[in-house]
Amino acid sequence: MRSYQDVILFILSKAYQKVYATFKAKTQLYGMTPIQALVLHALYEEEGLSAGELGKRLVLDGATLSGVLDRMADGGWITKNAAKDDRRVLNIQLTEKSRLYRDTFLKDTEKLHSDVLSSLSAEEKRLLIRMLKDLRKESDAG
Repeated sequence: MRSYQDVILFILSKAYQKVYATFKAKTQLYGMTPIQALVLHALYEEEGLSAGELGKRLVLDGATLSGVLDRMADGGWITKNAAKDDRRVLNIQLTEKSRLYRDTFLKDTEKLHSDVLSSLSAEEKRLLIRMLKDLRKESDAG
């Protein structure tokens, strides 16, 4: 019989807890949650996304994303503007505050990413990330 410590659910959940806690400690310095930080990171890659497109990219449902965006707007990180051609569509824009923090924020995120994976070789990092993405694709398809 397999020990509970060897069940994939346990292994992944404990790894997730560690990674989440690491990111949470750093993102709290910005007054954000790790999920809000991912939203900001996505907007740094492409500003002006609609809320729907942002939700698709981050695999977040509308209700969850709506609350995250509301808190980010309240914190001065983003603005939500109705699209000119369809008032039901919200375009998400960075604020001056988020632009000001861009370089520092991205460097912090990269350092956290490196720190979390620091015990792995370059090949192990690539393999882990590929396997987790593959695992996620399988669960999305089923």
